[in-house]
Formats: sequence, structure tokens, C-alpha cells
Amino acid sequence: MAVDPIQRPELSDAQWERLRGFGTPEDVEAGAYLFRSGDRDYDLILVEEGEVEVVRDSLFWIQEEVVTTTGPRTFVGELGLLNGQGAFLSARMSAAGKVRRVTRTELRRLMAEDDQLCDLILHALWARRESLRRGTAALTLKFVGESSSRELMALRRFAERLDLVHKAVELSSGELGIHADLGVAAEDLPIAFIHGEPIRNATPGIVAERLGLSYQATGDEVADLVVVGGGPAGLAASIYGASEGLNTVLLDAVAPGGQAASTSRIENFLGFPFGVSGGDLIGQASLQALKFGVRVYAPCEAVKLEKAGDLLDVTLADGRIIRARSTIITSGAAYRRLNLDRWEDFEGAGIHYAATQLELRHVRESPVVVVGGANSAGQAALYLAGNGCPVHLVVRGSDLGTRMSSYLVDRLIEDPRIHVHTGANVVGLDGGDRLETVRIDAIGDVAASGLFCFIGAEPATSWLSSLDRDGDGFLRTGTDISVQSLDQWQSFGREPLPFETSAPRVFAAGDVRRGSMKRVAAAVGEGSSAVASVHRALAV
Repeated sequence: MAVDPIQRPELSDAQWERLRGFGTPEDVEAGAYLFRSGDRDYDLILVEEGEVEVVRDSLFWIQEEVVTTTGPRTFVGELGLLNGQGAFLSARMSAAGKVRRVTRTELRRLMAEDDQLCDLILHALWARRESLRRGTAALTLKFVGESSSRELMALRRFAERLDLVHKAVELSSGELGIHADLGVAAEDLPIAFIHGEPIRNATPGIVAERLGLSYQATGDEVADLVVVGGGPAGLAASIYGASEGLNTVLLDAVAPGGQAASTSRIENFLGFPFGVSGGDLIGQASLQALKFGVRVYAPCEAVKLEKAGDLLDVTLADGRIIRARSTIITSGAAYRRLNLDRWEDFEGAGIHYAATQLELRHVRESPVVVVGGANSAGQAALYLAGNGCPVHLVVRGSDLGTRMSSYLVDRLIEDPRIHVHTGANVVGLDGGDRLETVRIDAIGDVAASGLFCFIGAEPATSWLSSLDRDGDGFLRTGTDISVQSLDQWQSFGREPLPFETSAPRVFAAGDVRRGSMKRVAAAVGEGSSAVASVHRALAV
């Protein structure tokens, strides 16, 4: 496979010597493996002498393939080295030689201490992953399920949000095709093939565990900062925390991104005059988090937060506990649903809470309904219309400009592919296995292969009952904390810091916080600003 200069950069003598300094030398015989696919822990390999083959191992339906071959003054590895993912390719010596092994710990030290090498290696690892998507390496993680399956959709969203190299095969309802010859039954779907091993009734959690992406405690480790929630606020908090020397862990119940990752286009975010998709923005932020050494775990749901002496215990859904000196809650909010018959029947089979390429595959050039009156609904309507879908935009309020930016309002009204219905409501759903018809009270039944719901969200704070919240469940912070909860602060000799909740060293930022502005830029600002308060709290 041809490799471009970004994937295999030419290192100067000075750069190579600095890079060698992070590795441990080893003599290796021809045919020996430096790491194997499936290895949970493996190293960045510096090739000093000899030749290394990067191999996609044979699977039960396909022979092995040599993806690339590399020689002296190069390094072998890809992005999984930074996010903790186990190896999905193998590396073996095709000619005897000498290598240097750079452990993940040393690689993180390199990233922190040498900006020039950090940027060079990060660009190469990212470019290699992008290249691997186009080849058979993607078969090392393969999903198979019915095209209408919400479980398959969950697997695909998990893999795409975590930027995993993978392939998805969508089957028509009731048809298994060649998979029937492999002993696959309909009740087994969806199946994840990991290095050729079938995982029946696969879920994101099971796949994450097999890939080494679930949280694993190391001894009596105490994290300086645990960030709960991987949306813009959480990513910003974790990046700023890690870049300023805090041992930082980021958790998300699904995958990094939050609601921003489901936004087809963000046009008013600073620095992007031509707009940016939520997926692209979150992808770059996630890469930035890995650069600074943030440990990202997903799906990884926090279910309890309690004091443990001078520390905090974050309990996960599987019972594992992460001990921390401080916590920032950025768990965002859960999408609201319409109270309609058959709503649950059509979730994942026509009803969506995002409008990205993933959802577009199911409705391209077919009529759809978008519900909501804020920016996310307007952006979704424009995105879907721009990809050939006739759109009915249903807004409960009488004025489209009440909660939506004026530039969006103008474009929606001018777009002939979009029919705007103000003062209207969706009152019924119909169809077989998939959504076919939506009833709008103002006009009656309309054909729709998809309903995209953007009607707001409930704060994800039910697991934080001990913290001071307002009547809607949003977390109170700083001077907004109720007077009756301030007594506990007397022993600290201070009042709650900005973004600090009613529990010392527990902070909140983004959509989950009472009074926050529900915008991506505001969430990023809150997440990074909360870290300043964390430093002040930990310094006491």
C-alpha cells in the first residue's frame, strides 16, 4: 500500500535521535512478531535495522494481508496507541534487525515534552487510521445486523464516535444471505466480528470491553480529575485539565460528542466561517484530548458520586469505582420524546434524535418530518433538504424566530424544499416495521420515512440526588447554590467557587448546569473555565 509523507514522515537526524531516546533497544529475528492483533498492551516500534511488515491477520473467511512494509528510521503504530485500544493489526520482522520499543507511558511523556515530535507523530497516527478505513483492516471489527435495527445503529454510532476502524453490513429484514452459511440465526443479530470471533447480540459495552476501551483500575490510582460526560463542555474540561498537568479521566455513557456530535452543521462557532459538522468538531476535539493524555472511556456510565474521606468515588454501572480528587459533571441532557402511541416502536426504525450521515443513509431523498423550534432543528431541516429530502418542519410556537437564530430562519423560509408549520404539533405515527406516515394537526397525514425530534432535553442528573438542583433538575453552582446548603462550606473557609456545586470539589459545566447558555461555544467556555476553579480547589 502506498504511504504518503504524512503517514511515513522523514525524520531529521536530530528528530530521530530524540525519538530513539524514548525507546528501549531490542534485537529481533526474522519472522518474530513485535505485537499481535488483539494484544491489549503494545508499543510504538522504532525500526533501526531490518524490515517490519504490518499485517491484517487471516480471518476465517479471508487470508492475511500485508498492509504495508517499513524499514529503518521509521516507526510502526497507529492511533489506538493513544486511546488504549488493543492492537487490531500485527507487526512482524520480515528481515532480522534492531528495534526500539516506546511504551505507551513513554509515548505520553514524549507527547508532553516534545511539541515537534508530538505533532509529527500525531499527524502520522491519525493519517494511518484514516487510510486503514479504506482497506481490509476494517474487517477486524465487523458489524452485521438488520438495516432497521436500533441495536446495529447503536453499534455504528459507538464506533464512529470513537473513530474506530470498522465495517458494517446491513441486512434486509429476515434475510441473512451468506451469513446463514456461517451458522448465524436472526436471533443472534446484531453480531460483532472482532478479529474474526463472532460476538452474538453485541452491544457497545461488550465491544468496548473486548477492544480494551473500558475502564480498568490500576492499583490504588487516584485521578486528579474525572470528567463525566463527553460533549463539548466535557471535552474542553478534560483537554484543559490534562494540558495543565492534571491526571484526567473522561467518561461518557455512549461515546464522546453529546448533542453536538449529532448536529449536521454548526455555523456560528468561532473560527469556522464556512461552518463545521458536529462530528468533525468532536472528532478533532477527541484527537486533541488524546494528544494531551486524557484517558477516554466509553461507553462508561457513572451511576453514583459520593465522598470518600478527602476524595470522591465515582461508581460506574458495572460496579467499578474510580477514585478522584475532583470531578466535573458535564453529563448534559437526555432527548425528550413526544408522548405518542408507537413512539418506541419506531425508535431506530424511523425516529431519530440526530441528523448526520449515519441517519441520512436511511432517509436519503425521501420525505421527512423535523420537530423543534431551536437551532438544532433548523440545521437538521437544511441538512436533510440539501441531501434531497422534502422536509416538513413542525414548530409548536407561533414565531419561528423566538428560539432560532435569524440567519437560520431566513434560509428555512427561502428554501422551497422545506415546508414550515408554526403553531403545529405532531399528533400521530403510523407504519409497519418502519415509520411511513406522520400526522400533523395543522395539515393531516404526510408521508415520512423519518421523524427527526429536536424538542429539548432533560438534564442527566438523576444519579446526583445529593447535589443541589433546581425544580427542573439542573445543577446549581457558585453563588446560585441555595442558602440552606452553604453551612458545609464553613470548614473550608470559603464559598463555592465558580462552577462548583453544593459538594466541595464537584463542579458542573455545560447543559447540565442551571443558567447555562445552550450553545456549543458556551459549553466549551464553561468546561475550560471550570478547570480554573478545580486548580483553586485542589490547591487548598
